[in-house]
Amino acid sequence: MAAMKALLKVTTLLIFLNANYFISLQAFELYANASNFHGVQCIEKERTTLLKFKKGLEDPSGFLSSWVGHDCCSWKGVGCSYLTGDVEKLDLSNPGCYMEFVYTNSPCLGGKLSHLNELEHLSYLNLSYNSFHGMIPSLLGNLSNLHVLDLSYNSFNGMIPPDLGNLSNLHVLDLHSVHGFLVSDLNWLSRLSSLQFLDLTSVNLSSASTHWLQAVNMLPSLLELRLANSKLQTIPLFPPHLNFTSLSVLDLSSNFLGTQAPQWLFNFSTIVELKLRYCHFEGPISSITGGNFCNLRHLDLSFNKFNSDISELLVGSFSRCSARSLEELVISGNQFSGQLPISWGHLNNSLRTLALSSNSISGPLPTSIEELSKIEKLDLRFNKLNGSIPKSLGRLVELKELLLDSNDWEGILSQDHFQGLSKLKVFSISSLNINFVLNLSRNWVPPFSLREIHIDDNKLGPEFPKWLQTQTQLQIIFLQNVSISEPLPNWLWKMSPHIGRLYLSHNQIRGTLPSSSLVFRPNTKIDLSFNLIEGPLPLWPNVAFLDLANNLFSGTIPMNIGQIMTKLYYLDLSGNLLNGSIPPSLGNMESLYCLRLSKNNFSGEVHDQWQNVHIMTIDFSVNNLSGNFPGSLCSLPNFVQLKLSNNSFSGKLPLSLRNCKKLTFLDLGENKFSGSIPKWIGGLLSLLELRMRANLFSGNIPQQLCHLPKLHVLDLAQNNLSGPISTCLSSLNGMKLRNHYENTSLNLELVQKGGKYTYDHNMLSLVNSIDLSSNNLSGDISEDITNLSGLATLNVSNNRLSGNIPQRIGDIKYLETLDLSFNNFSGQIPRRMSSLTSLSHLNLSHNNLSGPIPSGNQFSTFDESVYEGNPGLCGSPLSTKCEAIDGQEDGDHQGNNEDDKEEKYEKVGLFVSIALGFIVGFWSICGGLVINKTWREAYFGFLNKVKDWFIAFVARNVNRLQE
Repeated sequence: MAAMKALLKVTTLLIFLNANYFISLQAFELYANASNFHGVQCIEKERTTLLKFKKGLEDPSGFLSSWVGHDCCSWKGVGCSYLTGDVEKLDLSNPGCYMEFVYTNSPCLGGKLSHLNELEHLSYLNLSYNSFHGMIPSLLGNLSNLHVLDLSYNSFNGMIPPDLGNLSNLHVLDLHSVHGFLVSDLNWLSRLSSLQFLDLTSVNLSSASTHWLQAVNMLPSLLELRLANSKLQTIPLFPPHLNFTSLSVLDLSSNFLGTQAPQWLFNFSTIVELKLRYCHFEGPISSITGGNFCNLRHLDLSFNKFNSDISELLVGSFSRCSARSLEELVISGNQFSGQLPISWGHLNNSLRTLALSSNSISGPLPTSIEELSKIEKLDLRFNKLNGSIPKSLGRLVELKELLLDSNDWEGILSQDHFQGLSKLKVFSISSLNINFVLNLSRNWVPPFSLREIHIDDNKLGPEFPKWLQTQTQLQIIFLQNVSISEPLPNWLWKMSPHIGRLYLSHNQIRGTLPSSSLVFRPNTKIDLSFNLIEGPLPLWPNVAFLDLANNLFSGTIPMNIGQIMTKLYYLDLSGNLLNGSIPPSLGNMESLYCLRLSKNNFSGEVHDQWQNVHIMTIDFSVNNLSGNFPGSLCSLPNFVQLKLSNNSFSGKLPLSLRNCKKLTFLDLGENKFSGSIPKWIGGLLSLLELRMRANLFSGNIPQQLCHLPKLHVLDLAQNNLSGPISTCLSSLNGMKLRNHYENTSLNLELVQKGGKYTYDHNMLSLVNSIDLSSNNLSGDISEDITNLSGLATLNVSNNRLSGNIPQRIGDIKYLETLDLSFNNFSGQIPRRMSSLTSLSHLNLSHNNLSGPIPSGNQFSTFDESVYEGNPGLCGSPLSTKCEAIDGQEDGDHQGNNEDDKEEKYEKVGLFVSIALGFIVGFWSICGGLVINKTWREAYFGFLNKVKDWFIAFVARNVNRLQE
């Protein structure tokens, strides 16, 4: 009974505080707007102030076009007192314009914030969702009557002025940052004693990281605290007394707060919403199950490393709560395991959102799932759930989002499972188990009207599901790898005004696409790659992402593509049958950052008009392009990846390429570039992959290449390079470690392990490779090359190299491919090579090597072809046995001659040490007794005493036995 009374008091307090908070805000708004109904005119002085304020603004959208005439109280966003006519409210918030700015970069209201301090009675100032930039003017700290200050979602930066601490009447402070505020400390917060709402999301609080809690603890009236993504680095495990005892909302997400979640975070009896996602917490859930969850409505612990049995949280943590208040539980991206509970306890009548994705939850989905009668979102993606999906799922009549993909489902999913899901808006399903069948009738009429559908890696075709025609509100369609083979139906394209994403890749869809008559939603993303679609390319306005790779499209790219598809930022047309030239209008698409046109039949020169784009990645490989390199690409500030391989580019590399300082990926292979490799390439310090194979380059390998600290792929094969291999290659630090490198979005073809392999952007980050094969290089390979301990591939075949194989080559422990064939190497194969346990491809053929072939580990897997053309080699797998040569022992002892000598020397040393030890030990004692008479008498006297004692001891014991 006492507990119920306490709970009632807490609930009453919460209701009162929140009501007081929101009623006060509404009062400001009603009070400020009341002048519109009482005919009160604004004060001329304040009208003048507003016009001066407007003069300093930039208003490209005409947001303040109503600011004309004498009655400023009727102007948009202005609210006056109904008693005095004083301007008390200025609300210039513009969410609609801000969203347009995010997608189109069209600026909203901005400029200089001046003269606002002259509005002495201003109590409400909201400038959110605009384009104001620069520092927050300190003059805002003079608005002493201000109750609400909202500057969120702008482009402000720099230091937050401590003058805001002068706003002692402030109830709401929202500085949610977009481009990054800074604070030196938070001591000014302590003066805002009336503050109820504080949002410093994305404000850089790293300088205040050690005392942020002390500062916030000085705000006793605080109801909401939002500090997400604020670079906080610590959180006290045992803080002193907490003053903000009325706190109802706490958001500390996306901060590195250590590994242990403090217990006090879960002890607020008033807390209603708690968000701790991406905080790097870890450990068993028992660390928080002792908290006070009974008033909690929203709990987000996602993307940490909490572990334990999932039932411990779902049932154990809430079993003591009679309030049944929890509405949202989000614990995705953790390490929970075990099976879902059979009974849902107190959660069954309150829970509306249950997000458990990206964990290790296994077992079946229990039929008791129907107990969650109010559930609106159920997210079970990326787990290990198995068994059949129960039909009781169809009794969750409030369900709006059902996400079941990436599990191990079995059995059949039919329309019976959706019988009662009339409110369903989002649905996803896929299974890694081939025994899972999606059995939905072609003529089925679903009870719901979906907004999003995601079906991957299941057989849904060959026909396009006709029942989707009834889903007239569809905005997002993912049907990837579902075996659809018929042309896309016309009714699908009639939905285009509503579609924002259309992903139908990895099917066998045939037919053609409709022309430019289609109009999609702004910023639509379309992926139709890996199909059999043919015909001309479509031109679809409003499409921002278009992937048509690996189809059968033919013809040319329309010359006006840059004028029609102005919002395009990603275009992939690779792997088709397109021809003609590359349209210059592509260089006018300001938003374009990735352009892939590889594996087509494009020809002619590449135009040199790229100054107007913000492109980062270009792939023109495997075409028939010719001419010179387009130098204007290097004037682009964000240009980082260029792939021009397998074309007919010719001539020397232009000097303009030296300006591509940010290049990380450069592939010029299989062209007709000539001349020497320029020294200035060593100045492209960001290069990770450099591929220039199969060109006409000549001269020496410039030592400046050794200055590329991040390089981990160097491919200069099949050129006319001459001279020695520089010893400075050992300074390529990028090849000394086996690390993940910065990702690239392009694939790269490399010759490794005796064949040609294509590495995608995920695997390429693990490759360390040097390929200098098929040139005219001479000299030897320096021992220093063995310093590249992370090297995986070394290919110097088909050159004129000589000398011995480096003796310490076994130190390159990650070496997988070693090709030294068709050179003039001599001497023996180093025995230490047998320690290369990763070596899977070895070619030493056609050299002058001699002596025994090492045995053991990987060498037992190589056949004779590895060693052919070396008549002096012997031993397995060759038929030539190693016999005695020039007095050396035959058989295996010949190969171990050096070791045998070392062993003999060790034995001689041992015998000499024993002899010396005996001599020194013997004469150290006996010599002293011979030379020194006193020592000799004392020593033998001692022996006589020991003898007499022993005889007496034996005699006594014999007498006792006789008695």
